[in-house]
Amino acid sequence: MAAFISFDNVKMTNLRESLGKEILCTNDTGAYCSTTIVGCNTRKYHGLLVVPMPEMDNELHVLLSSLDETVIQHGAEFNLALHKYQGDNWSPNGHKYIRSFEWRSFPTTVYRIGGVLLQKEIHFRRSESRVIIRYTLLDAHSPTTLRLSPFLAYRSTRTFTHRNDQLNGTATPVKNGVKMCLYPGYPEIFMQTNKKAEFVSKGDWYMGFDYPIERERGWESNEDLYRPGYFEMQIKKGETICFSAGLSEIQPNTLKRIMDIDQTNAEPMDSFYNCLNRAALQFHLHKNGEHYIIAGYPWFKCRARDLFVSMPGLTLALGRKDRFERYMQTAQKALLSIVEDRPVEVEIYETEQPDTLLWALWCIMQYYRRADHKRAIELYGDLVDKMMDYIKTNRHPNLFLHDNGLLYSNGREKPVTWMNSTHEGHPVVPRSGYIVEFNALWYNALRFYAEMLVERGRDDEAERITTLANKVERSFQYVFVNDNGYLYDYVDGQMVSWEVRPNMIFAIALDYSPLTREQRKKALDVCTRELVTPKGLRSLSPKSGGYRPYYAGIQWERDNNYHMGTAWPWLTGLYLEAYLKVHKMSGLSFIERQMVGFEEELYYHALGSIPEMFDGNPPFHGRGAMSFAMNVASILRAIRLLDRNRES
Repeated sequence: MAAFISFDNVKMTNLRESLGKEILCTNDTGAYCSTTIVGCNTRKYHGLLVVPMPEMDNELHVLLSSLDETVIQHGAEFNLALHKYQGDNWSPNGHKYIRSFEWRSFPTTVYRIGGVLLQKEIHFRRSESRVIIRYTLLDAHSPTTLRLSPFLAYRSTRTFTHRNDQLNGTATPVKNGVKMCLYPGYPEIFMQTNKKAEFVSKGDWYMGFDYPIERERGWESNEDLYRPGYFEMQIKKGETICFSAGLSEIQPNTLKRIMDIDQTNAEPMDSFYNCLNRAALQFHLHKNGEHYIIAGYPWFKCRARDLFVSMPGLTLALGRKDRFERYMQTAQKALLSIVEDRPVEVEIYETEQPDTLLWALWCIMQYYRRADHKRAIELYGDLVDKMMDYIKTNRHPNLFLHDNGLLYSNGREKPVTWMNSTHEGHPVVPRSGYIVEFNALWYNALRFYAEMLVERGRDDEAERITTLANKVERSFQYVFVNDNGYLYDYVDGQMVSWEVRPNMIFAIALDYSPLTREQRKKALDVCTRELVTPKGLRSLSPKSGGYRPYYAGIQWERDNNYHMGTAWPWLTGLYLEAYLKVHKMSGLSFIERQMVGFEEELYYHALGSIPEMFDGNPPFHGRGAMSFAMNVASILRAIRLLDRNRES
């Protein structure tokens, strides 16, 4: 049976097709391995061994950029690699030898060179920063030699390396390999093979590697890489050779066994759901005893809003309450730091944003719904008390509870919502005042809190919270509902945002809606007509004069277009939830059709995952980060929602 993700030689040798398909393998330390399926790096973020360097600058650094394979028979050399150089030059064009690619346990490529059939599997270990590449000679009719040539970068993912005299090219022998450290402050890299090989020390710079995606993004796109030499060994038909690159020395004779064990334990990539299940694990970071969710790869860290939006989908939707509790154990430390006015000591960024607590309350509510109520209260009841009190007593510096029960936040000078792009230091979308999703989340939190208080036997407090929720409901309808059937995006005194944006969907999708059924249906209809695409909800209606659907061009163009018409998959989950609430069981077939648009995306970008956003107009190209936690989480929640409703 063919693998769920597989490509034949026609797609592999067509660079217009294959260069847009990327491998991404991560581990619990935040390190990763990433390249295109033909092994040609097209981003400065690509590399076979990319590791975090907290002791240096807390950024990711590319150590091993790539590894060229050369098959030698009868003195003839066939280089299987592919690199792009300046001036649209491609060399050595090894992609023409590719017969197939598939991803079952590991990304696997098969090459045919005459009578030689060579299989390559790439494995990035979850427990340590180590890439292992396994080569198996499936067929050969003559003596065959395998040559492996590593290319080293030793630089941050945000910069490039260029030929220099400061490099230390010393290759120190270790068992079946060498160790190197090109610059002070960096770790050593250990490159070893399971079969004793000759390492030919022949250090040299290769000049002018070109990364077209960086050029498209308006950045510098060229660098030089250092090749310290190459490993060379005989390989027989049926034989397996493993190459390892890691931060520590390994016993070479264990490499094959490690590959076999890890292959057995690998998450399957045999269905839409299982691909997303595997993608969910890729965002996990375990650091200094704490558990985090990385917002996306290859350049994001753990951000508070993304964390709480993503957590239910990446854990509860997969039936993993234990993972939720681990993430929340770390997140709780950040939340308590906010409400107790202390510096945040865990590495969760942007915790000061005014909607952080609102999203945290929503997140805990999902656990309360999916787990035993008593356990939810035991774990998070006191935390919910403190967060609600913090909001109600106006202790946040930029979140104010007004007499009408609504929350107000100033976003004119600095962005305060998920639409957070800036230009020359100012918000591109200056959402300020009464912000629609803030107050939808606030209303939902009040109703949830009242429910939780009743469960805890605190009926008097529950009654006071219910009274406030009733006030919020009346005020929400008065402030946000307009005569055109949709909701204002934000209202700040006389300033009213008439733009049709997707943030109104929260008021329909959340468990508790401040809208009447008629109001919800009208607002949903507007979203359906103007915002829905096969890849997510547009961030702005095409009817708006400011509509800019393409996230492309240099940095300032992308910043200005970021939330002005691009489509965001994470909003689709909320939209489908809203659709089902309004249309009940008759909405199931529509939701199933919407899911099809995302299944096909598993074959592009980071294979098996979903990128950050898409263009708002056809053909809806994927853009931004190659893998984005909120998107994967939202689609997993939508799948679980479908399953629950089919069973009911």
